Amino acid sequence: MSRHEASPTTVQAASNHRPNACCFCWCCCCSCSWNEDRERAWRASRETKLETIPNCEACTKPTAEEVRGWAQSFDKLMKSPAGRNVFREFLRTEYSEENMLFWLACEELKTECNKHTIDEKARMIYEDYISILSPKEVSLDSRVREVINRKMQEPSSHTFDDAQLQIYTLMHRDSYPRFLNSAIYKSLLQSVSRSSSES
Repeated sequence: MSRHEASPTTVQAASNHRPNACCFCWCCCCSCSWNEDRERAWRASRETKLETIPNCEACTKPTAEEVRGWAQSFDKLMKSPAGRNVFREFLRTEYSEENMLFWLACEELKTECNKHTIDEKARMIYEDYISILSPKEVSLDSRVREVINRKMQEPSSHTFDDAQLQIYTLMHRDSYPRFLNSAIYKSLLQSVSRSSSES
């Protein structure tokens, strides 16, 4: 467990008092590492009032067909908010959740049009995931880092495209096969399959 994560007990207590709980009893993200105190401290440490990326994306309960589809291709998994939540929970068990957080942050950045907001979010992404001083630094090769460093002089919504692709490929090749064999995926598949056969 990293120093940024709370224990499941702490998390459960915190999530009980949370107004917009993101967790669903059907999936593994009930043990998500959301921690109100950490979030408040993180926000207070920022000079910007930009919303942080939520720990779990809002999504509906996946169907058995959808969950089975995640095993057919990584693209299907990543296009599903429920799939990303479950995969992210798996990445947390491997201490590589920052890969998904970085990918999500890049996706969010691409939706921005306001120049000032793009600058702010790009700098936050750089500090959180690219800087060698960050505990959440993602693994990128030197060529991609050089490209980002050049682009950061005039950030755009596509500053991190190369890095995002590299992390997507890393998750696909490295983590995805293990995810499909994980207890997290298998138990969810079993649970939704049982639910669909009962209904």
